[in-house]
Amino acid sequence: MQKYAPKQRFVERMKLLLNDEDDVKKFFSAAETIPRKSIRVNTLKIDPFALQKRLEQKGWVLRQPFTAHPEILIVESELVPGELGRSIEHLLGYFYIQEITSMLPLLVLAPREGDFFLDLCASPGSKTTQAAALMHNRGTIIANDVSMGRISILIANLERCGVSNTIVTRHGGIELAEKLQKQEFVFNKILVDAPCSGEGNIRSSPRTYLEWSEGLLGALSRKQKKLARSVVPLLRHDGEFVYSTCTHAPEENEEVVQFLVDTFDLEIFDIRDRLPEELKTRPGISSWQGRSFHPSLKHAVRLYHHDNNSEGFFICAMRKKRQS
Repeated sequence: MQKYAPKQRFVERMKLLLNDEDDVKKFFSAAETIPRKSIRVNTLKIDPFALQKRLEQKGWVLRQPFTAHPEILIVESELVPGELGRSIEHLLGYFYIQEITSMLPLLVLAPREGDFFLDLCASPGSKTTQAAALMHNRGTIIANDVSMGRISILIANLERCGVSNTIVTRHGGIELAEKLQKQEFVFNKILVDAPCSGEGNIRSSPRTYLEWSEGLLGALSRKQKKLARSVVPLLRHDGEFVYSTCTHAPEENEEVVQFLVDTFDLEIFDIRDRLPEELKTRPGISSWQGRSFHPSLKHAVRLYHHDNNSEGFFICAMRKKRQS
C-alpha cells in the first residue's frame, strides 16, 4: 500500500482536536498500522457461537471483543489475501465483513421488530443488513442510495444475507425525503451515515491524506446539513435519528448537529449505555474555531483509531421532542 504524508494543516487540526502532544503522536503512529479484520455474524442465518466454532475448525483465530455482542468477531489469524471474502461462510451470508466502528451506529439506533426504519445512504448494505438482523426480518426498512452501481452491490448483499424486510429505492437523499414527506411517511428510526471526507479511515485508505483539504470539508458540511435536514420532518415525535460519519472534522460532525438542533425541536441524548462497555469513547467537542456548540453535544461520541485499534468515527443520536 502506497504511503502518503498528512498535510501540515491536517496535523495542526488534529493537534487542536486532541490537545495533547503524546495523544497526537499516538494518533499518527497508529495511522501507519494495518487495521484489524473484523466480521459481524449474520444472525438471520446462523448463531454467533456456531459460526465461531465452524470458523475455528478451519484454523481461524477469532476473538469476541464485546461481551454483550457475540456477533462481533475480530479475526486475529493471518489469512491469505481475499480469504475472508472467498470463504464459503461469507458466500452463504453467514457473516458480513465490516469494520467494528461501522457497526456502532446500529447498536445505538437499536431498531427492533415492527420498527419503520429509513437508511438514507445505505450502500453497500453493512448497516442495512445489520438492521434487518436486529429486527429479525420484521418491520420495514427503506434502504436508499443514488448510484445504480452501488444499488446493485446493496441488493446483492441483501440477497446474500437473507434480508426480506427491505425496500430498496434509488434517489438522491433529499429528493427521496421530499417524496416521502409528500406521501406523509413517518419513521420511528432514521439513520444518516453521511458521505464524508473519511478522516477516520486513513489506516485503510491513506490516500485520504492526499485528497484532504479544508475546502473539501466546507463543501461536504454544506451537503451534509442539507441531507440531514431533509429527513427530520419524516421522524415521528419521540422517534430517534442517528447521524454518523467516519471523519473527525467538526465541520462535518458537531457543526452539522448544531445546525439541526438550531433548526428543529430535537434533543441530543446520551448513547454510552448503548455502546459496548469495553469501548473507549470521547465526547463531542464543545467549541471549534471560535464557535461554541450546544452543551448536550457532549453526549455525541468520537472514536479515534489509537484508542480502540479501530477506524475513526463520530456518532450522535437525537430524538424529536413529543408535541405538547
